[in-house]
Amino acid sequence: MDFKQLPRLTSVAWQALAGALGGLVLGVAQATTPAQPPQPAQPAQNEPWDFKATSSWYNSASTPEAVDLNLRAHRGAHTLWVGAYHDPNFDQGRAGWEYTVEGDDWQVVPSLQGATHGYASGSFSAQLGQKVYTILGWGRSNLQPYMNLNFDPNDAYTLGAGMRGKRSTLSLFMVKDDRLHTDQVVHHAVWRYSPQEGQRWTVDLSSKRGRSAENEASVSGLGLTVSYDDHNYFVRVTQEQKVNFTPDDQTRLALGMRF
Repeated sequence: MDFKQLPRLTSVAWQALAGALGGLVLGVAQATTPAQPPQPAQPAQNEPWDFKATSSWYNSASTPEAVDLNLRAHRGAHTLWVGAYHDPNFDQGRAGWEYTVEGDDWQVVPSLQGATHGYASGSFSAQLGQKVYTILGWGRSNLQPYMNLNFDPNDAYTLGAGMRGKRSTLSLFMVKDDRLHTDQVVHHAVWRYSPQEGQRWTVDLSSKRGRSAENEASVSGLGLTVSYDDHNYFVRVTQEQKVNFTPDDQTRLALGMRF
């Protein structure tokens, strides 16, 4: 990717955001009519919303000029997001909601997401324990077209464990397809370290194997993501082989801010 083109690509992406999100409500309605989620407790009246905006650029052989924009809003136990993806062959807008339920030594996070092209999905994740904890998760989609920016299987379960220290955490987990007979599995080792308040390094080393579809050839590859947060700003760089179990290797750059 020619990174001199990033301003132009971002402008194109913002135009895609307006067009794609214009059809989001219709796309979600056509995709599914989910049951109403349980009503969570309302946040304190004066509690402010916190926002995180992220611009991401993707470069691979099949999508050399791909852009994604994402805005997350957090208040109390609630997190909402809206975003749009654009490449020369595909546009998609999305929106989602998650709710965090937690106790002294456990946390459960259910979530729902809808997107244009009729896509809908739901998932839950959980952490059980304090200094040493178990990681659990499960997700399902309606299998409509979707640009997978999680880069792990969506119709899958997650299983792992982690450990918290004074300034760092280490978690080891796998995400494995349990629906589509692709044998897709991704293993992650994620290390987070805070040298001082307001700063954090995150390193995610991953390995994968599996097929893009049931009858396709199996692929395998490695991935490395390094992120740095400095108070309200962050940068994330990724190099990944066989992204989303395709023949492509991909480079990703993300820049963002919190406000």
